[in-house]
Amino acid sequence: MLLSREKAEFYLTDIETPLGQVINLTIAGLVLLSSGIFVAETYNIPDSLRFQLQIIDTVIFIVFAVEYAIRLWSAENKLKYFFSLYSIIDLIAILPFFLGAVDLSFIRLLRWFRILRLIRFIDKKFFFGSVSTEDGVIFARILFTLFAIIFVYSGLIYQVEHPVNPQSFATFLDALYFSIVTMTTVGFGDVTPASELGRWLTVLMILTGIALIPWQVGDLIKRLVKTANQIEANCSGCGLAYHDADAGFCKRCGTKLPVMSAD
Repeated sequence: MLLSREKAEFYLTDIETPLGQVINLTIAGLVLLSSGIFVAETYNIPDSLRFQLQIIDTVIFIVFAVEYAIRLWSAENKLKYFFSLYSIIDLIAILPFFLGAVDLSFIRLLRWFRILRLIRFIDKKFFFGSVSTEDGVIFARILFTLFAIIFVYSGLIYQVEHPVNPQSFATFLDALYFSIVTMTTVGFGDVTPASELGRWLTVLMILTGIALIPWQVGDLIKRLVKTANQIEANCSGCGLAYHDADAGFCKRCGTKLPVMSAD
């Protein structure tokens, strides 16, 4: 039984073996598909298509619920895993279905956080499979952070404002436009929230835009500049591919580098 738990934990975190890659790619694909379903449901689509999307989303939920149960079961320290960041994100992703029978409208807001599950794959340098350098992974993580912040806020503002202000927030695209304009502090004023909760959410958007967007974009620019000043020189010790142009030793393992040329 102990070996079974170890195998389950291994394949849910493994990115090297074919089975581990299939499992993790499938989970990442389902996260994207479920997020796409949420967006599609904000548009005026036929009832038959909406019903089919709901069935698909239910199946995805079952997969996520089973995955979460297996992760919790296979964790060596279950209490530590339960309170870990990844566990909380996974739990938020399935919580709306567990509490679906309860008349709590705010529970539906949690489903927009499902996109955050992709953090696990970026952190493992797997979701962006073509990115192998450390700087490349950081670059991808910054881009994803910007995307996730905008996506989550757009979903939240749509969920809050659409029932009371359908003219201004008719679809996810309207909410996306409002989020980008608000978080970049441009503030055209052509779309405004009508509910008190929507106004509070807008305040959080502005604070997030002021606090996080410049920081993330600044870090992104620094990474771009840093990458532009590096050249390819494979380290024979650890395999790190890119180093500063004037580097004589590998910054990761200290192995002497071959003579590098910027040409």
